Amino acid sequence: MKAAAAEEFLVLPWPSNSGGGSEPGPGGEGYGAVLLKCGAAVGVTLICVVVLRKWISGGVCRCSVRLDGKTVLVTGANTGIGKETCRDLAGRGARVVMACRDLTRAERAAEEVRHSTGNGNVVIRHLDLASVYSVSQFAKDFLDSEERLDILINNAGVMMCPRWITEDGFETQLAVNHLGHFLLTNLLLPLLKSSVPSRVINVSSIAHQGGRIDFDDLFFSRRPYSALESYRQSKLANVLFTRELARRLKGSGVSAFCLHPGVIRTELSRHVEGWFPLLGALLRIPAWLLMKTPKEGSQTTVFCAVTPGLEELSGKYFCDCAEKEVAPEGRDDEAAQRLWEESARLVRLNDTN
Repeated sequence: MKAAAAEEFLVLPWPSNSGGGSEPGPGGEGYGAVLLKCGAAVGVTLICVVVLRKWISGGVCRCSVRLDGKTVLVTGANTGIGKETCRDLAGRGARVVMACRDLTRAERAAEEVRHSTGNGNVVIRHLDLASVYSVSQFAKDFLDSEERLDILINNAGVMMCPRWITEDGFETQLAVNHLGHFLLTNLLLPLLKSSVPSRVINVSSIAHQGGRIDFDDLFFSRRPYSALESYRQSKLANVLFTRELARRLKGSGVSAFCLHPGVIRTELSRHVEGWFPLLGALLRIPAWLLMKTPKEGSQTTVFCAVTPGLEELSGKYFCDCAEKEVAPEGRDDEAAQRLWEESARLVRLNDTN
């Protein structure tokens, strides 16, 4: 009986290990220690992702200026940073004119902006920047119907599309990204000058670096077409146009700025993804991490539009809500003047005035 009782109360030692876990894990560590290390690794990774996203998102326009009584015109406004720019400026009380090629999509975007901001003074107008006639007609109607124009935002653009030729015989990227906006801005200058202080904002790109204006073959008629080279040429044209516009408007009360919005998740890259669909699919997750949202991408545009005291920086280049050094090719005054003269000839500017 005593032996049996002793066996009933026999206490066996509890398994233990140096890691403090309940069972040995890999390398002799307890599972608890392994889980702790995994949790720490996940935590550090999440912190790094948050910090990276904050860095990628760039600058934020913190200016609270109201735009009540002001009129803003935004091209390419039905999607991407154009729509987000409209949303921000409408939220400040501005009358916002959304100039778009697709009126159906434009009306949906305008209704979304009206609903989200409570500003019913958001209207749409048809504009096809690839057509000299459309730009001229748009400008005529705008001058006839609008009393003022305080901010012109030349936002619309195409990126690395195939070699398409417009009805005027222009290569599409240079036509839409530069020539259409060049003509539009010049035709609206009388209203901009009568609304001073006013601003013209051209959305360019960091892709202007390494760009080159080939005055002997602007439309790739003789050389092999390169979608990237054409895009760079058009974005450099935005920078040079801004520089020359600021020079010509000095003392007029109209300021001009250009900017790089950042690398953004928008429809602008659809042609690139069309060429490499598998690559596009593989890059979607990294793109979420490494690219700005449209709202983040609109911040520098908004900054240039509303920040007081920028007049002395007319002609300058901005990125992440701060002035940045433009590439050397964007500081060529001779090229800027020549581009202006050639652009005016191509769009028949003197004939449309």
